[in-house]
Amino acid sequence: MAGNSFGEALRLTTAGESHGPANVVILDGVPPGIPLSIDDLLFDLDRRRPGQSRIVTQRNESDLPQILAGVFEGETTGTSLAILIPNEDQRSRDYQDVKDLYRPGHADYTYDAKYGRRDYRGGGRSSARETNVRVAAGVVAKKILARECGASVLGYVVQVGDVKAQVPDPAAVTLGQVETLPDGSANIVRCPDPEAAARMVRLIDAVRADQDSIGGIAELVAIGVPAGLGEPVFDKLKADLAKALFSLPAVVGVEYGAGFAAASARGSANNDLFTSAPDPGGIEGSRIIHTLTNRHGGMLGGISSGMPIVLRAAIKPTSSLPQPQETVTRSGQPASIRTKGRHDPCLLPRFIPIGEAMVALVLADHWLRWKAHKPVRR
Repeated sequence: MAGNSFGEALRLTTAGESHGPANVVILDGVPPGIPLSIDDLLFDLDRRRPGQSRIVTQRNESDLPQILAGVFEGETTGTSLAILIPNEDQRSRDYQDVKDLYRPGHADYTYDAKYGRRDYRGGGRSSARETNVRVAAGVVAKKILARECGASVLGYVVQVGDVKAQVPDPAAVTLGQVETLPDGSANIVRCPDPEAAARMVRLIDAVRADQDSIGGIAELVAIGVPAGLGEPVFDKLKADLAKALFSLPAVVGVEYGAGFAAASARGSANNDLFTSAPDPGGIEGSRIIHTLTNRHGGMLGGISSGMPIVLRAAIKPTSSLPQPQETVTRSGQPASIRTKGRHDPCLLPRFIPIGEAMVALVLADHWLRWKAHKPVRR
């Protein structure tokens, strides 16, 4: 199957299905000498893992990774890095009743149309189960960014259904706010606005009680990204970031900066004005150029500006529902379907580390491409 690889200087290739024995990722282009252990991978994998709270799928997967190649004596070797994550709690019997039915909102029909066959067990290759190894690769990308240029990536939930969070400064949100509430308990919806987070949880509980699901919006922010990353025209940084996020299941929209709000703004109100300040770490007289506002979301002409990169991804409601829905069989006969199995009533809480991983992989790839051809300013 084509389309399983992504990136240039840092190239990601994945393989695996929802109910197969395992998922695996090979990451080419990882620089040597980066400390990496299984323990390093576990934090983000646990943030994505099924069964972590009552508002996510209860599939019981430990998601314990195995590093198969590319690490020696605790550091990357510079050769291909391979990571495998076994599937431990497949319940393929849950899908026997739907093997000849097309589930509304899923890729069942389109996979059949493309390949003439499909893996009906949990969606096979189209399942989000495959994203666990992307998260593992994203940990490596985050390490590359931290070591090479001091950049970091953080995501959080800003909307579930009609509940919207108030986040005045995306670049000021901390991991602690995303993962922990002020009372010290786990922030199971990963929204940095505690009041909105409580309402989001109540809404998710309500839609699950109705045998339904709900969507929302995730915000992803990268800080410390230097100016100059991205390529002209077809390999713009914004284009690769959009492709990376759209490659994830359930993503139905991506915007950056002001996004669609720019469509109703005047240019005088939408432009970010430039200014400069002395560079405390530079040579005498050097200055750092930046903008007073960040409606451009950290990218101008598809190239990073040095301001925080701010993206938002719209996530659709989970398609698998336990309530009856109308559909057709593979031969086109009318039928009714009710999807069994264990599914998230809302995908947003577990999407956050997945979205972070894809943003980090794109930024690390573009950093390594820029570093290989570092310009000399005239």
